[in-house]
Amino acid sequence: MIYLNGQYMPIEEARIPVLDRGFIFGDGIYEYVPVFDRAPFRLHEHYTRLVNSLAAVQIPNPFTEAELAAVVHKLIAAHPWPNQGIYLHITRGVAPRDHSFPKNIKPTVFMMSNQLVLPTQMQIEEGLAVVTREDIRWLRCDVKSISLLGHCMLRNEATDQGCAEVIMLRDGFLTEASSSNVMVVRNGVVLCPPKDNLILPGISYNVVLELLNSHHIPHEVRPVSAAELHSADEVWITSSTKDVLAVTHMDGKPVGTGKPGPLFARVRALFLGLKAQLKAASHD
Repeated sequence: MIYLNGQYMPIEEARIPVLDRGFIFGDGIYEYVPVFDRAPFRLHEHYTRLVNSLAAVQIPNPFTEAELAAVVHKLIAAHPWPNQGIYLHITRGVAPRDHSFPKNIKPTVFMMSNQLVLPTQMQIEEGLAVVTREDIRWLRCDVKSISLLGHCMLRNEATDQGCAEVIMLRDGFLTEASSSNVMVVRNGVVLCPPKDNLILPGISYNVVLELLNSHHIPHEVRPVSAAELHSADEVWITSSTKDVLAVTHMDGKPVGTGKPGPLFARVRALFLGLKAQLKAASHD
């Protein structure tokens, strides 16, 4: 079952006009909310990011936070999986094809749930292989746009080389990965690229920062150079679907020892502890 413009229906019955600006221009915003043991993770933070992205591109927000939560919980209840991913897709709406933003049209709102595929034990224990590439995307990566062609092109290069992700660099500095944020560990200090217009303000990125602060783990939020990335002791990626995973091979070379590092193990355990608290709270 999916949600489309106020109605619930089987996905096979969903129809969107071809002049929807999401189809014509990629003119829209999306969000992805992970659900663990039927409890949405950090829904308020996801809603806040959605509001910010919609405002940045001048699309009217069709939901209050309570209204969005009601749809999310109805979709969760309609599906059998304890772990789900709620995908929310809002376009500017249907209008004659013209580059300028049309006035007074109603946004198209689509939501669906899929089974959430969690990291495998092998990925956790062995880490991931990645490639690095120059960041070819636009300059408003803080906006969670449905226009993801640049991400797809870069990820496909990684896939063609048998790698799980592509880590991007812009003008000699780390930005992020195609669907993840990236953190680097050097000499016991976690280096985190700043949340500016060149990276998405990831919810899991924020969770890791909270854990680093609350457990007094040395870290710095600042630009991270390509040299620091390539000489790192540890490299992590964070996302809603991956939590925190270690990168152990980059461009065919080992990162550090070529195995997940000790600081990664500590932070991942702390992250899983937060998820366990969420599970306990959802059963109270």
